[in-house]
Amino acid sequence: MAEEFVNSKIQPGKVVVFIKPTCPYCLQTQEILRQLPFKQGLLEFVDITATNNTNEIQDYLQQLTGARTVPRVFIGKDCIGGCSDLMAMQQNGELMTRLKQIGALQPHADSSCPAMLTPVPMPEN
Repeated sequence: MAEEFVNSKIQPGKVVVFIKPTCPYCLQTQEILRQLPFKQGLLEFVDITATNNTNEIQDYLQQLTGARTVPRVFIGKDCIGGCSDLMAMQQNGELMTRLKQIGALQPHADSSCPAMLTPVPMPEN
């Protein structure tokens, strides 16, 4: 049951995050990802406490990813880890690269996300 549930959520071209709504790291992960210009339907937060199988889901996540803690962030079929891993990827630019590779972002995502803009030098007089 837990295996089928988790595997049905993880899809190529989509970002899926398994969360618990009261977890501060889950909330921070949601905040980071919600600021990015995802295409409709390609970002999903899965509240594992909304099921009757929370422990079984976490046990399966441990089998699958090596950790049972949440959040568990999947970019396509790859688990990139949790909140600190996501933050590190965001800081080194790898997050945007990976999201573009799977086609999860709106076209021209860089121009709609001010933090991603490249500074333009001022013209000399």
